[in-house]
Amino acid sequence: MATPLPAETASEPSPSLTPEQLAELREQDRKQKLMMAGIIAVVVLLVALLGVAIYFLLQPTTPTDRIRDVFIIVVALETLVIGVALIVLIVQLASLINLLQNEVRPILHATSETVNTLRGTAEFLGENVVEPVIKLNGYLAGLKRMLELLGIKPK
Repeated sequence: MATPLPAETASEPSPSLTPEQLAELREQDRKQKLMMAGIIAVVVLLVALLGVAIYFLLQPTTPTDRIRDVFIIVVALETLVIGVALIVLIVQLASLINLLQNEVRPILHATSETVNTLRGTAEFLGENVVEPVIKLNGYLAGLKRMLELLGIKPK
């Protein structure tokens, strides 16, 4: 017998989105693409400016101290970009910590409470419902066998 593929087992259709939600998703997608295009344009512009600067600095009449100064400026700009990236990283880390403390921890606490309640319910049902039914079945089986041995009830 073949095992079903994951696509076959998930027969639940995904919940359909309202037109407002679809419009919002499209708007977010458009903003994200626009932002990425802007970032790419800035990077291309910086690389082009750097290329032009290197071209002019490599001319025979250019003194080497200017090249050194340009590279010092490039390193300073790179340090500035790394600093901004670190600040963004720290803000994201703070957001993650806030999420874990204020949203995930209460969910885990509620889940633990639910599991404890289910455990208590299962114990209660086991003691008050299942045990008496098992005992009754045992007594009835014994009575049935006794009646069979006495010949009152046919086998």
